[in-house]
Amino acid sequence: MTTSRKILWVRAFPEPHSLNGSLRSAGIDKLVGMDHQVVTSPLYEMGWNPVVTGDGIVPPGTRFNATTDSRQAYLEGRLPHDVSAEQEKIRAADAIVVQFPLWWYGLPAILKGWIDRVFISGFAFGKNPDTGKRLRFEQGPFRGKRVLVVMTLGDRERAIGPRGKSGELHELLFGLLHGTFAYTGMDVIDPVAFPSADFTDSQSYYLAEKRLGRRLSHLFDAEPIPYRPQFQGDYTAEWDLEPDVRPNETGLSVHVMTTEELGR
Repeated sequence: MTTSRKILWVRAFPEPHSLNGSLRSAGIDKLVGMDHQVVTSPLYEMGWNPVVTGDGIVPPGTRFNATTDSRQAYLEGRLPHDVSAEQEKIRAADAIVVQFPLWWYGLPAILKGWIDRVFISGFAFGKNPDTGKRLRFEQGPFRGKRVLVVMTLGDRERAIGPRGKSGELHELLFGLLHGTFAYTGMDVIDPVAFPSADFTDSQSYYLAEKRLGRRLSHLFDAEPIPYRPQFQGDYTAEWDLEPDVRPNETGLSVHVMTTEELGR
């Protein structure tokens, strides 16, 4: 019997009748059919403002420090309502699905702005004022939450493979998967990407829907990407790897633990 969980589905695409829209509907139906509760953040429909400013945080004409002033407003309960509402959704969620089309090898601006305004110091990272403990990676405030990226892109499938011209998928998304989600303590599930999105026909859509359904079925039991913990000896005080960890190796993959290191 499936344990009912709460899932936040964030979508950042403008056309509800697109491939993304169809996959979102099928994905939510799948989760609801498993007795999960799904809360949504349809950023375009919400008219989400992606621009970081001091409006509602500091008095007009006052110099705005995005990190410290936003943190102080969070601690004092003075954040704009749209931001605090999204934070409450994240706080309540057991897992988050983040869905978007890859544009120019990056996030749509509206999604980047959602992260910029919501994942602020004090809420998503920072330092415990009582203990001085750094709140990131294995000590992050979102430990225990899972996140799955669902992405469409125009490239062909092999273009995001190990030798593809666009870069291997995990490295292409490293800033998001590692630098945002793992940084805040989440368990990051392998992303699911649907290439050649502009050339989807009925057969390829059928296969895509089934593939997404399988991934969602294992949202809570799939092994997360084994990113290295920051505070257990692998990194120096300058945040680079200790010389005896994967010696003579470089690149983004060194920040993922191997099966040998995991003892598997």
